[in-house]
Amino acid sequence: MRRKHRKNLTQKQKLLYFIGLLLVIDLIAGIILWNRGTESRFDPQILNAARQYDIDPALVKAVIWQESRFKPDAVGTVGEIGLMQIRPLTAQEWRTDNKIASFPDNHLFDPQTNIFIGAWYLKKMLKRYSNTDDPLPYALCDYNAGRRKVLEWCIGSASTNSAKFMEQITYPTTKKYVQNVREKTKYYSRKSWKRSSLPGGSVF
Repeated sequence: MRRKHRKNLTQKQKLLYFIGLLLVIDLIAGIILWNRGTESRFDPQILNAARQYDIDPALVKAVIWQESRFKPDAVGTVGEIGLMQIRPLTAQEWRTDNKIASFPDNHLFDPQTNIFIGAWYLKKMLKRYSNTDDPLPYALCDYNAGRRKVLEWCIGSASTNSAKFMEQITYPTTKKYVQNVREKTKYYSRKSWKRSSLPGGSVF
């Protein structure tokens, strides 16, 4: 009788383990599906902004992932706002460049406005370093650490050689920032971006 009881108990344990495993699988699947939904909900705004400023939408999306994890209400430690962590001064430059009337800083929490400004700024940074063999690392460093730090790291051949430039970066967090965005850009590039299927758009 004891042996039979132990056998039944083992079967119950196996059943409980199996049910627990199914719950874990369901939870993981739910998280994956939720993340996919979160990461795709701003795709129309990203594509419109990318088309407006002639920039890779995968890059814009990768920066959003790195800066805010797709949280439009994100606020940085030094006043950065929204999905692409835009500073009020950057927004002012964008308004001037695009001849757009002034608006309150809290308007930067609007996803479309924030993404348009971020895409414009990224394009501006890429143009700034167009004389290099690969402007992207320089542009991302500028976006993350600022122009002054980029100039400090542009020593000798690093001023035009992106590999040398990466070696000169003294901020581990900035170097990791560049690596993360580049990897995420490649990941999002595998997605089919159907620009032609989306209507054109502007912020106002």
